[in-house]
Amino acid sequence: MRDTSLRGRRLDDRGVTTAEYAVATAAGAGFAGLLYKLLSGGFGDRLIKTLFDHVLNLLGLG
Repeated sequence: MRDTSLRGRRLDDRGVTTAEYAVATAAGAGFAGLLYKLLSGGFGDRLIKTLFDHVLNLLGLG
């Protein structure tokens, strides 16, 4: 007779790491898509121009 109680079972977590990688990959892809959408529109153009102007002013070139 086999022991099928929880104490007799070995915990098997072989797929956990793969699932974590899949979730992290999906989150990274979603974040990259969000950044692309924000930076490819008018907001991104203004943001980059503002940052560039600020750096030039800090360097005394603006």
